[in-house]
Amino acid sequence: MDYHERRKEQARQTEQAILNAAAELSRESSFDKVSIRDICRRAGITTGAFYHHFPSKEALLVKGFSSLDAYMESRMAGREEDPPLERLYLLLSGYAGFFQEQGYELVSRYYQHRLTTPSFASMAPTRFTLRAMLECIREIDALGMLIPGQSPEWVADFLFRHFRGVVIDWVLHQGSYPLLPKLEQDYRFFEHTFQAV
Repeated sequence: MDYHERRKEQARQTEQAILNAAAELSRESSFDKVSIRDICRRAGITTGAFYHHFPSKEALLVKGFSSLDAYMESRMAGREEDPPLERLYLLLSGYAGFFQEQGYELVSRYYQHRLTTPSFASMAPTRFTLRAMLECIREIDALGMLIPGQSPEWVADFLFRHFRGVVIDWVLHQGSYPLLPKLEQDYRFFEHTFQAV
């Protein structure tokens, strides 16, 4: 590994250490009560290093949740040949697991930040999670299992919005119920809908 690659890897590790420290501290207390100094202390870095990677504490929210697609991509690696309903379940259960791991308070702050940042586009068709979901729905359609009159694009968009809504409901209930069983229950309903066609 040459010098530039080593520096790039060190920067990636430092950024991940900052994100991990912020997530851990937010689960222990609350994001608003966690200071940049607290994050730096936990990550073992200086405040200068923090500001080299992030312009503000709020910037952690967007960067931290942008790792959802990388998390989902690694979860789905090697599963390309699995039946589409199985892959769709893996996507949705992974989605639930990712958010539950972050904790409802941090997810709440993320959505609050999103509401005040109108230019933020979470449904971009280039995002891995949405693309993978659409691919599953297209395969389900090719098997003749899709609800007549609905395009795969509409169904993928609908499912994405529905399951994001479940996450928001979980946040509104302050994480008072486990997210994964709720999403699994809803997924089973949709799975029966596909199989009943």
